[in-house]
Amino acid sequence: MELEFEIHPNQSGIQIIDPVENVQFSLHTFTPINPTSTSKVDFHFPIDKVTSFITSAIEIPKLMNVFIRSHCGTLIEEYDVSHEKKSLPLRKYNIELTTAPIKLYILVESEITLYRNDDSVVIEFSERTTVDIGARSFHEKPAGTIRTTNKPDDMMRALSLLGSALKTTSCERSFPTLRGHPPTIRLDEELVVPDGLNKPNTEIQLILPPEYDSIFSASTLAYYLGAEVIPGKNPRILSNEFEYSLNGSRGYEQTVNRVLQQIFFLDCLTRTEGFYQVDLYKRDAVESTFDLDFADLYEQPLSTQLTTYLDIPFDSIAKYIPEWPLTTDILPQPENVELLPFVTNNLALTRCISEVNATSSQPSPDFLTDFYRSGFKRSASRRTSEDRIVQPDPAETIEHEWIGRGFPLGANKTTATSYRRRLEYQPPEKSSIDIHVVCNDERMKKEGVVNEFYGFREQLRFNVSINYNLKSEQLRELLTTPIDFFHYIGHIDDHGIRCADGYLDVRSLKNVNVRAFLLNACRSYKQGNALIEKGSLGGVVTLSEVENNAATRVGRSLARLLNCGFPLRVALSIAQDESLTGYRYIVLGDGSLTLVQRESGTPILININSNSDNRFVVELQAFPAPGYEVGTILSPNLQNNSAYYLNWGNIGSFEVSGEELDQFLDLEILPVKDGKNLSWSDEISASDF
Repeated sequence: MELEFEIHPNQSGIQIIDPVENVQFSLHTFTPINPTSTSKVDFHFPIDKVTSFITSAIEIPKLMNVFIRSHCGTLIEEYDVSHEKKSLPLRKYNIELTTAPIKLYILVESEITLYRNDDSVVIEFSERTTVDIGARSFHEKPAGTIRTTNKPDDMMRALSLLGSALKTTSCERSFPTLRGHPPTIRLDEELVVPDGLNKPNTEIQLILPPEYDSIFSASTLAYYLGAEVIPGKNPRILSNEFEYSLNGSRGYEQTVNRVLQQIFFLDCLTRTEGFYQVDLYKRDAVESTFDLDFADLYEQPLSTQLTTYLDIPFDSIAKYIPEWPLTTDILPQPENVELLPFVTNNLALTRCISEVNATSSQPSPDFLTDFYRSGFKRSASRRTSEDRIVQPDPAETIEHEWIGRGFPLGANKTTATSYRRRLEYQPPEKSSIDIHVVCNDERMKKEGVVNEFYGFREQLRFNVSINYNLKSEQLRELLTTPIDFFHYIGHIDDHGIRCADGYLDVRSLKNVNVRAFLLNACRSYKQGNALIEKGSLGGVVTLSEVENNAATRVGRSLARLLNCGFPLRVALSIAQDESLTGYRYIVLGDGSLTLVQRESGTPILININSNSDNRFVVELQAFPAPGYEVGTILSPNLQNNSAYYLNWGNIGSFEVSGEELDQFLDLEILPVKDGKNLSWSDEISASDF
């Protein structure tokens, strides 16, 4: 399915719809327009679809910075919404919008004036003129499938081709749109490489012991460097200019992960000398502290850049690197080689787990027992010794993924099937987001108000329904109907999902058409796992009993976070803090799945601390998401800020007045934390602190 342009149903302008990513965005005009499709337009940058119309102005209905380029892509100006009106003379411009959920360019030949109009940005032309709108989906598909045997040497050759997806080997590959999804891998009887898949010419080699754990641990680094992976005794990075040992003082695995973080972070700083010459936070501090010349580095070949980067001890630069987004724990067995393209696409730090770690289980984990609170529960079943609940080692990253046996406490359990289904997913022919809430217990109606938390986004079309006390046949019909999100409130036990007339066991269904779900009931992980096996992409489940009031708090918070564009995995990590029993919930399947995209780009969590004299310290924590993966930049509309920040971890602190805080909170609905309490920007103001 391809991008669609439609006339806006409620006002003058157009809607750009990406049915695969389930997102849409609007551009408004001051008078009605008559858009026509065209393909004979050169935008310099890759474009999926183009439409043209005549207008005197375009209004972008969100505050965002705008890059103004020449027709050939050279950056001329950046319009910052914190600045006054900007006017530019007559010429042909390529205007790039920075935080729309679809990549958008506006091609026009005219004098232009840009200015802020309350909560929007207006691009005004000197007269009515023809504009071309170019759109590109953020959806990425692999270029092919590599087949490999279970022999380490063959796996190394397969890994050497993951970098074929890189659209550049310059430091700009740290932008997610210039990386590309690696080719998939399938385990087979012989090594087969599709025509057209070639290793990039980086002249970088990774010498690794021919063992599964060594290969798996270095997969993300191999992809990002576009390196050739070669068997050898001592693990190291090798080029014609330098050699760097991967046997660091903290061991091979941690050294590999540190090297990846250091190279990627410094690439993000170096690239500010290229297409996006922005004021990037931390660049000046790093440049002066370590005597780096980024202008010179930008012009150097990759091997020279790596030499300079890795001359800096990691412990010295670590405090400048934001907390990494994701750690993936993986069981290093041959069949799991099929997961590596997805792990590397996420730029995950990889840890190999042992068979013992992957199968150790606790029928009644102490962690859960310690935090259990009595009260009305959402289950009537008892745990059996066959239920494998595993407790992974804590990860020093924002998110944590598990590829192994059992159901992991505090991590997202995923499989190759889950990831492949994301690539193969074809949305039904509809433009709305369908959400169904089912409450099958009268005593739980308090959580039923979540239907009010879904669908309050102006730029999106929602179809939200709530049903009470469905019978098993009605639930069966619902689960086999194409819907985007299924939020279940009720009871689940060994027999299945409790209905008004008995039970429905998802394991008995041939397939389901539910894209994502929340099963907010006790020990729902078996039924959730069945939903994943039968066709769902991802969902949230519980590992043990959940007390009703606690489940209600978690469910309501999850609903709002998902509606604000947070991925499943991140939304759950925030919502868990709403209850002492929140850590009984985990994500199954694709934890990066989003119900919608955030209105203004990367999902943000606001932390507020009151200072004195009506001053407040605002800390912003950013979370990469589809369309805004790690390496994206953002510029918060706060305190006349004009700097850009990398989009993961704690991006910085801002001291603001009460008036400035209220203006920021009014921009859009975002989660806000005051200590441990979670609230929402549309419910509070500076006076509440």
